[in-house]
Amino acid sequence: MVSEWQFEVPTAGSKRLPPDGRYMEALSSQGYGFDVAIADLVDNSIDAGAQNVVIHFLRDGDQLVSLVIVDDGKGMDEDELDVAMTVGGRRGYDKRSLGMFGTGLKSASLSHANSVTVVSRTKRTRPAGRRWLMERAKHGFECDIIEPKYAQDFIDFYQGRPIAFQGTIVRWDGVKDFPQNGSGGQTDRYLHRTVNKLGLHLGLHLHRFLARDDFHITISIQDVRTGIEYANYGVESLDPFAYPVSGDPAYPSDFTVDLPSLGQVRLDAHIWPPRSSLDEYKAFGAVVEREGFYFYRNDRLVQAGGWNNFRQPEQHLALARVAVDLPDDSDGTVFRLTVKKEGVQASPEFVASLEDAKDDQGRTFAQYLSEAERVYREARKRAGVTRRAAVPPGRGVDPQVRQVIEEELPVLTGEEPLQFRWQKLPNDKFFEIDQDGHLLLLNQHYRAALLGGRGGSLNDAPMVKSLMYLLMQDAFQRERMGSRLKDNIELWQSVLVAAARAELDRVAD
Repeated sequence: MVSEWQFEVPTAGSKRLPPDGRYMEALSSQGYGFDVAIADLVDNSIDAGAQNVVIHFLRDGDQLVSLVIVDDGKGMDEDELDVAMTVGGRRGYDKRSLGMFGTGLKSASLSHANSVTVVSRTKRTRPAGRRWLMERAKHGFECDIIEPKYAQDFIDFYQGRPIAFQGTIVRWDGVKDFPQNGSGGQTDRYLHRTVNKLGLHLGLHLHRFLARDDFHITISIQDVRTGIEYANYGVESLDPFAYPVSGDPAYPSDFTVDLPSLGQVRLDAHIWPPRSSLDEYKAFGAVVEREGFYFYRNDRLVQAGGWNNFRQPEQHLALARVAVDLPDDSDGTVFRLTVKKEGVQASPEFVASLEDAKDDQGRTFAQYLSEAERVYREARKRAGVTRRAAVPPGRGVDPQVRQVIEEELPVLTGEEPLQFRWQKLPNDKFFEIDQDGHLLLLNQHYRAALLGGRGGSLNDAPMVKSLMYLLMQDAFQRERMGSRLKDNIELWQSVLVAAARAELDRVAD
């Protein structure tokens, strides 16, 4: 029995414990979003010196079959390819590299596909290829060697698109996100939604690279059987600080944070003009979620908004955005980047130092936030409208709708969000109200007609749900409903049931 606490733990040797093959399953279950995973692969292309990257959706009629990412970077020989396909393989990252951990290619790809094939060629070597097949990988880390002829044919297929003398191709097969049944326009709807969202994500997180004349990303859709190219989109830079006129002439301004562990870090503080409709302000999520810090690592945006425990997001600070270029902090003493490169964990040292941050005019960081809030409030006053606070929108409300609601309406603090759910109800009811659960139940019987035959999803029927959200504010802000409100609810119930039945009749015809 140990008589006193020992800070040093004594050891009696060591032994090697290699990972079980199931580690690959854990590696591919890190919660990579589709857009985040693609961005991770494009980072590799940038590190390889690529000037052109093509994201190629391949379809066979109505069915999506593969996703291919092609670049004209310096490529890899067989030894370099083996390192790239090794889990945790180190390939000599320099200080300006976007890659960090040696897992991005594998974990990002296998999070979304059953297999990932990589074919590459340098100026001095023939094409070489490797493939991770998830079923083989998780039973012993066995990586397939691609036939040299196939590797050559694959390179030839993308000759000039964009590969010239060198480049790399990453191919995903068995993509889990693709529609299983492409009939009825499902593939077209999926591509429209996915391409738009992917373009916004890449345009935002890689905006500094896309603003250059020597770097381009293209998203292409092609039929493998006919060779027809359905679409070809160039991804545009989406600079979150690209406003035409500042919301306050005193900004932007640089604030300096003194960190004992790292030295000085600069905060580039901006105030957006109020009520902007520019995509750079409002195209990529709820504005209230996009206020705060924008951390960059080697010009790559790795966090788009958030206050990192400094304070809570607040509607009145929606105009405040702060750009921070991360210093070299390889040990993660103050700033630790997540593996997926979509967030930064800041230490208490950084948060505490914000209290003492000042710009060259002697203004504190707290004063900056007060100025951003003042600009927001004054714009509301000039509009001459004071809107009544609303119950926040919750689960079941489309994110785009939720964003606009949160921008346009003050939200009641401490209130549970209003959620929507489809449920079986009597056919003479279009909806039911669950005040205690903050739930608005919609009649499942009318769902298909309202969706026009489209498949349902969590955030479907945004028009109907938006109208219901606005109509039902009184019902969810009062403990007891008066006779007038009850009568209005009966009126809305009758009219909506009649409208829903009319939709059913149209579908039947």
